[in-house]
Amino acid sequence: MFKRTSILILLYAFTCSGYAQISIIPKPLSMISPENGGTVRIDASTQISVQIPALQNSADFLNDYLVQFYGFMLKSSKPVGNQSAVYLSIKNDAGKTSSSYSLVVNKNRINIQGTDAIGVFYGVQSLIQLLPVVKGAVLPIPYVTITDAPQFVYRGMHLDVARHFFPVAFVKKYIDFLALHKMNYFHWHLTDDQGWRIEIKKYPRLTQIGGYRNGTIIGHFPGTGNDNKRYGGFYTQEQIKEVVAYATKRYITVIPEIEMPGHASAAIAAYPELSCFPEESTKAPEKTVWSGPATGKQVQQTWGVFEDVFAPTEKTFTFLQDVLDEVIPLFPSQYIHIGGDESPKDNWKRSAFCQQLIKEKGLKDEHGLQSYFVQRMEKYVNSKGRTIIGWDEILEGGLAPNAIVMSWRGEEGGIAAAKLKHQVIMTPGSHVYFDHSQVKPDDSLTIGGYTTVRKVYSYEPVPKELSTEEGKCVLGAQANLWTEYLPYSTTIEYQIFPRISALSEVLWSSKQSRQWEEFEPRLRNQMKRYDLWKVHYGAIDVSM
Repeated sequence: MFKRTSILILLYAFTCSGYAQISIIPKPLSMISPENGGTVRIDASTQISVQIPALQNSADFLNDYLVQFYGFMLKSSKPVGNQSAVYLSIKNDAGKTSSSYSLVVNKNRINIQGTDAIGVFYGVQSLIQLLPVVKGAVLPIPYVTITDAPQFVYRGMHLDVARHFFPVAFVKKYIDFLALHKMNYFHWHLTDDQGWRIEIKKYPRLTQIGGYRNGTIIGHFPGTGNDNKRYGGFYTQEQIKEVVAYATKRYITVIPEIEMPGHASAAIAAYPELSCFPEESTKAPEKTVWSGPATGKQVQQTWGVFEDVFAPTEKTFTFLQDVLDEVIPLFPSQYIHIGGDESPKDNWKRSAFCQQLIKEKGLKDEHGLQSYFVQRMEKYVNSKGRTIIGWDEILEGGLAPNAIVMSWRGEEGGIAAAKLKHQVIMTPGSHVYFDHSQVKPDDSLTIGGYTTVRKVYSYEPVPKELSTEEGKCVLGAQANLWTEYLPYSTTIEYQIFPRISALSEVLWSSKQSRQWEEFEPRLRNQMKRYDLWKVHYGAIDVSM
C-alpha cells in the first residue's frame, strides 16, 4: 500500500459555472479551481502532443473515447500559437509514487504530467471526467489544477466466464470500464465446474468436452427445470493474447485463474482419469433437474459445490503442470490464481490412494492433503518466476510459503494471512460481491445477498484488527462478479454500475477524504456519464 506523509484535501471550491463538470470519481488527492473560473474549449481543431512516443498510447485512448462519444478526435501535432492543446509528459520525481499525475487546465492548455506513463494514463481518465456529459462538437473544460496518486497498489475487478461465457468484444468493454475507473487488475475466472474456457493445445478435450454443458437449470438452485440447451464456448490462445494486449495498453494486468483442486468437474468430464473415482458418473445435486441421464462424467448443469475434485496423483500434477506451461506464457502477470476454494474432502476421505498418501507424507488429515496439493503447485509456479494467489481456504492445513491470500469468506482469512506476513487482497462477500442485489426489491434474478452502493463505499480494505505494520501486507481489494445468474452482458453492466464507481474511490482515495454525503452528488453526475456510455446501471440505494 502506498503511504503518504501528508494528505492535502483542498477539494471542490468551485465556481458555479464549473461545478457541474468538476465531478471526478475516484476523488483526487487535491483539486483547486480558480475563483474566477474559466474554460478551455476543445474541438476537432485542438492539437494533442506527447513528450515521448511511450505516451502515444494515452493519447490514442483519449482520441478513441472522443470519437466514440463525441464524434471527433484531436490532431496529433505540436500546437502552434494560441491554439488549444493537450500536452502529455513525464517528469521523474523521486518524491512521488508510481502512477502519480498532475492535471492543469488553464488558458489554452491542458497539461497532464505523470511520474510515469501509467500516471499520464490516469490523468487522461480524470480529463475524460471533465468533459461534458452530453455530446457536442465543442467541449468546454473548466480551469482546474489536480494533483493525484493512488492509495492501494491493487485495485481489481473479477469476472467469472465459466458459469456464463462472454465474447472477446465484451471482455474488452469490461476492461475499458476498469480503465475508466483507474483500476489496474482484471481477475479472469477461466475454469470451473460448469465450463473450461481456455484453449490448452496439449489437452484438446478440455474445450471440446469441458467447454460445453448439456443444459442449464432454470431459476434459483435447485431450479424449476432445465433449458435442455447445449451451452458453452472458449477462448483460443490467440484470443487470450488479444485480450491481454488490449488490457496492457490500459495498464491493466490480467490474472488468470485455473481452479484446483476443487471446482474441477469440467476438466474431469474431459479427462475422467483426473478423478479419484474415474468410473463413477457425475452426481446431480438432490432435486436438480438435469438434461438427460447423468451417465459418465459430465460438465455440471447446476450451481454449487461438487464432490468430484482432482485426485492428488502424479497424473493430475503432470496434467496441471502441462496446463500451466501453456497458460503462463499467455499472461505477463506476476500472479497466477490457482483457486483453492470450496474443495470438498469426501472423495479424498473414501479414496484408498488418498488415505495412503496422507500416511506416506505424514499429513494430519485431508486439509493437510490440500495444503500439500497447493504447496506442490506453488513450487511449480514459483519455478516459472511467478507467484500464486489463492482463495482463503489455502490457509487450511498450512499456508504455502509464498502465496498471496484472497480473502472472500469475510476478512478473517486476510487478517490471519497478514499476521503471518503474507500479502493479502481483500474481497469479502459482505461488501464487494457484485453478484448480490444492490436494491430492494430487485426485479432481476440474483444469487441473493444485498450489497448497496453505499455499503460498498463504506468498505475499508485494511481491517482495524491489523497493526500498522501488518496493514502494509494488504495490497488492496477487488470486487467479484460470479455469473451463475448473470447470463447477458447487460446484466453484467447492471450489476457493476454504479458500485464500481464506489469501489474505485475506496481503492484510490484516502480513507480520510471519503464521505458519502459528498460522494453521492458526484455519483449522480457520474450516472449521466453512464447514459452517455449507454450502459445499464442500477439505482443508488443509500441503505447500509
